Amino acid sequence: MDPSAGDMNNYNYNGGVVLAADSRTSTGMYVANRASDKITQLTDNILFPHLQAADSQLISDYVRYFLHQHTIQLGQPATVKVAANLVRLLAYNNKNMLQTGLIVGGWDKYEGGKIYGIPLGGTVLEQPFAIGGSGSSYLYGFFDQAWKGGMSQEEAEKLVVKAVSLAIARDGASGGVIRTVTINSEGVTRKFYPGDEHPLWHEELEAHDSLLDKLSTTSPEPMVS
Repeated sequence: MDPSAGDMNNYNYNGGVVLAADSRTSTGMYVANRASDKITQLTDNILFPHLQAADSQLISDYVRYFLHQHTIQLGQPATVKVAANLVRLLAYNNKNMLQTGLIVGGWDKYEGGKIYGIPLGGTVLEQPFAIGGSGSSYLYGFFDQAWKGGMSQEEAEKLVVKAVSLAIARDGASGGVIRTVTINSEGVTRKFYPGDEHPLWHEELEAHDSLLDKLSTTSPEPMVS
């Protein structure tokens, strides 16, 4: 069974793009990685979140290689639209084998911050926000109510962190920490939100140290006196 990612939110604000994701990667009912980084940097200005981990990781490797060649040939960074169309081409040519939709977000000097969704089949859709992963099905109503145009960077970051925390509360395949990446004309900024800093929803229990954390802080008792 292929590994799958939990939840992904990407939001276009006034000046750039904010991407956010949880960190749980699961294989069926087994959590293969509880602290994975699901937001991959394709170039200095373009980001690629992993939705269905196995498929999207493979595609990101190919697209990163092609974009590197493209940058060398043109002598300037690729645009977000170029990256999205490369992803679209790979998705379309392999549509019978892939099991995931894809998202590309970034900033370039020609069009500013852009987000593109590439659903199964290989269509490119420019969107003001895009959500994906198993936890996304719980968030469409939330974004219908909370989304508004012209948000500031701070407002957009708060919105995506709130959205991912909601998905973590409802979706068993989402969990762990929350990572955000903001990209604009000034570059890329990453932020990290550990589990004990997430908002609590729907009678969630507060985060506590795990048994492994407690054991690591105490020295083991000697076997013999």
